[in-house]
Amino acid sequence: MLTYLARRLAFAVTTVLAASVVSFLLVHASSGSPGAITAGAGATPAQVAAENHRLGWDQPLVTQYLTWLGHAASGNFGVSLIDGHDIWSDLMARLPVTASIAVFATLLSGVFGVLIGVAAAVRGGLADRTVTVGSGVALSLPQFWIGILLVYLIAIKAHLLPATGYVAFSASPGQYLQSLALPVITLTITGTAIIARTTRTGMISALRQEHIRTLHALGTPPWRIRYVHALRFAAAPVVSVLGIQFIALFGGSVIIEQLFALPGLGQAAQNAIGTNDFPAVQGVVVIATVVVVITNLVLDLVLAAIDPRVRTA
Repeated sequence: MLTYLARRLAFAVTTVLAASVVSFLLVHASSGSPGAITAGAGATPAQVAAENHRLGWDQPLVTQYLTWLGHAASGNFGVSLIDGHDIWSDLMARLPVTASIAVFATLLSGVFGVLIGVAAAVRGGLADRTVTVGSGVALSLPQFWIGILLVYLIAIKAHLLPATGYVAFSASPGQYLQSLALPVITLTITGTAIIARTTRTGMISALRQEHIRTLHALGTPPWRIRYVHALRFAAAPVVSVLGIQFIALFGGSVIIEQLFALPGLGQAAQNAIGTNDFPAVQGVVVIATVVVVITNLVLDLVLAAIDPRVRTA
């Protein structure tokens, strides 16, 4: 297990470094330069060159990257070219917003998806067909359309939840949950459909196993057979999909954050790209990559604990 963990840690570090190199090279391959941003639209070429020299943009790429990497390793991503705010502090303030949406949506999708998938596999017949059709419909609906529909029905018509905005947990736990409710529900609908289908398929296969028939013959309670033995047999693909879903929600939250006016990493990424704020773009890429890598590492360890064959694959 220690050898497996060491391999995964080495791969995680390599992935983060590779992502930082790619983002660094893409920023330098763009047509603009930080000097042109800080000097302003009416700056002369000489003024732009002076600003680029002050920012170290004219140094060799290797020197620039190693300098940036050293600062980034200590939590210093520099300052924004647009308003001069500290990028690390801004991203750390936005990270809980995006993480909260992804975590809550993943947890709810897991709970409801597993319950629905198990019910479909166990009951079969009409229940199975209803889950199959319903999940297909849910997966075919764009998330932004679901979000708009929920805003119209729940926020505008029923006045039950706020349509947009974000309140920090430290300011008001109740308003914090209310501000996240609609975006989380929006993401949970499609997430539940994916988990339900995955659980259904895994449970159907699990219930056909020989050891499950033996447990039935021994008089083991049905609930224990379903939710302990069969569900554990089908857990590996469900856990994998949950991990992938969290990564997708965390990295693809731009549309949802814009729709519900949430100050998360997705909104920060869009603003940084739209204004050519190069240091902010690199910071967002690194933070997102670290979160994805940590999630993959935890997912690998959980799968290795569930199925020992993963450790020797």
